[in-house]
Amino acid sequence: MTDPDLARRIAERARTVSDVADLTAGPRGRIVTFQAGPPLGGVAVRPDAVEIGIVARPARRLPDIAADVRAAALPLAGDRAVHVLVGDLAEEGT
Repeated sequence: MTDPDLARRIAERARTVSDVADLTAGPRGRIVTFQAGPPLGGVAVRPDAVEIGIVARPARRLPDIAADVRAAALPLAGDRAVHVLVGDLAEEGT
């Protein structure tokens, strides 16, 4: 599986986690996977780690949401560590 394929699968999985409103490339735009066409913001597959940037709904503790995203991505990450950045909070009702 190529890095863009893996990044897309991880993005799909992360978006299914409760209280994840969206993915984000982060404040400096560094959490991104380059691919044919537009880059995929919100997931970066590195040789030793996967980084995931999320926009969270503040319905519960942010560390709990991040832990759930990490747990959802770990089965796909192989031997890579999974790091989750809460890059923003969604407004109520989104």
